[in-house]
Amino acid sequence: MSFIQNNIQFIRNQKGLSQAQFAEVLDWSKSQVGAYEEGRSFPSIEKLVQLSDYVKIPIDILVRNDLRKSGTTSFIEVGNQRVLFPILVDPDNENLIEVVPVKASAGYLSGYDDPEYIEQLQKIKLPFLPTGKHRAFPVKKDSMLPMKDGSFVIGRFIEDRKEIKTGKTYVLLTLNDGMVYKRVMNNIDFNNSLLLISDNKMYHDYSVSIDEVLELWEFTCSINTQEYSEEELKLSSIMTMFNELGVELKALEKAIK
Repeated sequence: MSFIQNNIQFIRNQKGLSQAQFAEVLDWSKSQVGAYEEGRSFPSIEKLVQLSDYVKIPIDILVRNDLRKSGTTSFIEVGNQRVLFPILVDPDNENLIEVVPVKASAGYLSGYDDPEYIEQLQKIKLPFLPTGKHRAFPVKKDSMLPMKDGSFVIGRFIEDRKEIKTGKTYVLLTLNDGMVYKRVMNNIDFNNSLLLISDNKMYHDYSVSIDEVLELWEFTCSINTQEYSEEELKLSSIMTMFNELGVELKALEKAIK
């Protein structure tokens, strides 16, 4: 199934151009634009290449994905191409959130930029989220206490690396470590890297080059799938207290020096 006729009209409308103006920009004829939009004709590969170069969107996405579902022109940069990154909506125009299941999280590294992979993910609706593109990711192990293994983190997609805030938590997709959820220290201006910090100090902090970061999602909210026991809450509070004490001791040590 091809969506090209709807996509040509969608792109033209987004650019605010008449059929004649759009035809002039692409060196097409006005009649060709009308025929393509009405489905009376299908653009040749040469025409598709021209359109792809104009909007910087791969031909495969132009033909196989309905750009109207994006709600806005939401794209991510991949090299010199922009790949569709839609904010999905339901029939009531409510934002939908893709959920990366635990079993599929290992394959997210190879499928994160594949529209077909993303399309088959289950979706949920959380009306209280702020504006932006959101996705739900599973939390593994206990490196980010009190977040339990099996919980889900809802993250907002960060396109501009200048938005990365030291001390905030993010879901990161990296070339070597796959998908991780960590607290981040922004060292891009210093050495072009991010320091990834676990709230559970049983895990070591480590740095990753910003060039290895494929995706970045800022924490918005979390969904716990298991109830906390009283003992777990006490343990979490104790660990938090010791972590905060460690930070204060380090600050004191620096002040003394």
